This record gives sequence, C-alpha cells and structure tokens, in this order.
Amino acid sequence: MIPARYSASRFPGKLMQNLAGKSVILRTYEATIATELFDDVYVVTDSKIIYDEITSHGGKAIMSKKEHESGSDRIAEAVQDLDVDIVVNVQGDEPFTERDSLEKVLEVFRDDSEKQIDLASLMVEIHDWDEINNPNTVKVIVDQNNFALYFSRSPIPFPRDKQAGARYFKHKGIYAFRKEALLDFYKLPMQFIEATEKIECIRYLEYGKRIKMVETTVEGVEIDTPEDLERAKKLWK
Repeated sequence: MIPARYSASRFPGKLMQNLAGKSVILRTYEATIATELFDDVYVVTDSKIIYDEITSHGGKAIMSKKEHESGSDRIAEAVQDLDVDIVVNVQGDEPFTERDSLEKVLEVFRDDSEKQIDLASLMVEIHDWDEINNPNTVKVIVDQNNFALYFSRSPIPFPRDKQAGARYFKHKGIYAFRKEALLDFYKLPMQFIEATEKIECIRYLEYGKRIKMVETTVEGVEIDTPEDLERAKKLWK
C-alpha cells in the first residue's frame, strides 16, 4: 500500500512533480511493482488527481472514504476488509524504492513463528551532523535486539559525549505490519507524544507494540522539498 496525499505542508503537490518524464507517485508505484515481492500493490489516496494518475497508467488505486491524520490510518481503512496477513507501507515520495530493503523487512515476519513482532521498519546509519540535527530527519534508537525504543526529530541519543561511540540512525519510512497491529492503530487515539513529534510510529510504541528495526545501507532520496526533487533528478540520470 502506498499512501498518497496531494497536499503537503513543505512541498504542496510534490507527488505530481515531474521526475525524468513521469510523476513522483507513478515512479514510486512502478518501482514497488518492479520488486515482484507483493501479491498486489495499491496507491491509497484522498486525491482525484493522484487516483487518475495511477489508474490512467494501468495501475491500481483506492480512494479514501474520509480524511485521515496519517498514512497508517489511510492504509488501515483500505485493508480492513481485505484477506491479508502482512501489509507493507511504501511512502509515495520514495521513487527509489528497491527490492533488497523491502525483502529485509518481510524476512522479519518469516523468522517470527511466535508472532512476537507487530511491525518491521528500516533504518540507515547517518554521520553528517547537519542531518542528525535536522528536524525533517526522523531518528530512531534501538535496544540490543534492534527493537525500537523511541523515534524523534531531535538528535537521539543527545551527544553530551561525542566520544562515547553512539551511532545515529535515520528512520526510513517503509513499514511492514501485521494486519491486526495496523487495525489496532486505526482504533486507538493519538496520544500527546505522537502529537508533539508528529511521528505516527510513536503511537505503536505508546500502546506497547513491538517494532523490529532492520539496518540497510540503501538511502535513496525521499522527496520532501524542492531541493530533494532536484537531487532526485540528478540521481535518476
């Protein structure tokens, strides 16, 4: 499932921007299909423009029935009546989505015979202090078994001692959910920590869900700003 809103506070209409002859959302949809990992791929949107963009190119799209606070809410509404076990959320602004990273996330559930894991997601180690301090970059800290402890727009852990050997990880916005965990999210109210940070996966932690983080070295470009789009165009070439 690829949640796709037309409006975006930092870059309105970004998913319909041109990336090497095709829209960002169509590039993301085609890249997700090309992984050949999924039984089905849908764009889930509140926008007739995005819906028509996908369906006019032979893709599958679902119109949301109501407004939603987050991508998880939008996906939950779309899958609640579908017969599925695992649902993967690929962000609509990730045109460089590739097979290896998604396969790592899905592997978490193949190895979880006891069904102890509710979600799996990706993280990339970062070293640049501008990125570590950038509030648009969501950071994650994990325990010894790579279960998420917390997500923040602030630098975590705080570098009071830069020589202590801390590693910093950027959260990549790709999730794989057990369907039950996703539907639980949909029913549970937002709490103040999620509302403060504006990071939806905090809600899972606040309600005791277990999020397994998988390290990857593939970063790509998430298109949040016009500058990101220019970087993506150069990378595409």
